[in-house]
Amino acid sequence: MDELIDEAVVGELSRLLGYAGFRPDALVVAAGSVDGRKLRQRVDVVRDALLVDLPDSYAGTARLVRDAFADEELRGWMLWPVSEAVVDRALATDRVREFDDAMAVLALLTTRFTGEFAIRAMLAARLERAIGIAETWTSHPDEHVRRLASEGTRSHLPWAKGVPALVGRPYTRAIVDRLYRDESEYVRRSAANHVNDLSRDHPDVAAEIAAGWLSAPDDNTQRVSRHALRTLVKKGHPRALEVMGFTGAEFVVDGPTVDESVVALGDSVRFTGRVTNGGTEPVRAAIDFVLHFQKSNGETRPKVFKIGVSSLQPGESIDIAKSFAMQPRTTRVLHLGEHALELQVNGRAYGRTVFYLV
Repeated sequence: MDELIDEAVVGELSRLLGYAGFRPDALVVAAGSVDGRKLRQRVDVVRDALLVDLPDSYAGTARLVRDAFADEELRGWMLWPVSEAVVDRALATDRVREFDDAMAVLALLTTRFTGEFAIRAMLAARLERAIGIAETWTSHPDEHVRRLASEGTRSHLPWAKGVPALVGRPYTRAIVDRLYRDESEYVRRSAANHVNDLSRDHPDVAAEIAAGWLSAPDDNTQRVSRHALRTLVKKGHPRALEVMGFTGAEFVVDGPTVDESVVALGDSVRFTGRVTNGGTEPVRAAIDFVLHFQKSNGETRPKVFKIGVSSLQPGESIDIAKSFAMQPRTTRVLHLGEHALELQVNGRAYGRTVFYLV
C-alpha cells in the first residue's frame, strides 16, 4: 500500500493545486523523496511540504483547497496529506472559528477520500466540540460524511493516532444510535465496528447500545448488532450473550478431536466435533474454537476464532469439521511445541485436546 502515494501521485497533486494559485516548490522536492518510505511516512513528508508551500494563514489555505476541489480529479489518497495540512493550519490558530471551518473542510474532502485520520487531531484538541459537529454529520446526504461521523470517532481506529479521551469515556453513543439503521451498509458496518471498539473498554455500555438497537430494529439490525458484539460474544460476556439470544441452553459437546497430534509448521491442524442441544427448548448456538498458541516463555495465548451460528431444536446436533493453517504471519509469531484446541459454545469452553507443532 506504500505505493498509493508515489512520485506520480504527488506530482498530480501539485498540478491540481496549481490551478488554484498554489506554488509547489517544496512539494516538487517532496515528490522525489517519497519512494522507499512507508505510507505513513509519505503522508508526513507531503503534508510538511504542503505546509511550506500553502498560504501561511488558515483562511488562505482553506480557500485554496476549496478552490482546487472544484476539479473532480482532486480525489483519492492524495487528499490524505491535504486534510492533515488543513488541520495543522487550523489548530495553529487555536480559534473556534477556524476549528469549525476545518471540520467542514474535512467533511468536504471526505466525499472523495476520507478524513478519518486527520480528524483525530481535532478530537484530541477539542473533543466535545468535534463530537458535537460529527453528530450533525449523521444526517448528511453523503454516505461518506455520515460514515466519517462514526469511523473518525472510533476509540481504536486502525492506522490512526490514538485519542485517549475517547477511550476513557463513551462520548459517542448518540452518533452510532443515529446510524445503526442507516440506508448504507457502508455506514452501518462502521457503526458496528465503532461499538466493537467501544466494547474493549466499556463492555457493558456496548451491550446496552446493541440492546437499544434491537428494541427498535429494522431488517438489518440483527446482523449489525451481531457484528457490534462479536468480540464480547467470543469472550462470553453475559449481557452480550443475552442480548443476542445465546442463553438458557444445555449443550452436549463432543470433541474437539484433532486428525493428527503432530503438525508441521506451515501445515494445517484439522479437527472435528459435535454440538448437541441437550435441553428441551430450541436454542441459538454461537460456535467458535479456541486455539491456545504456544508462547516463547512456555505459556499459551488463547485466540478465539468464529465457526458460525446455528439454531438447534431439542436433541438436534451439528457436526463440525475445521482446519487452521499453522503458518507464520506478520501479526502472529508461531513457536514450536505444545498447542491446545477447545470448542466454545455461547462463550463457554468445552473439551481440550493438544497437538504439537514441529
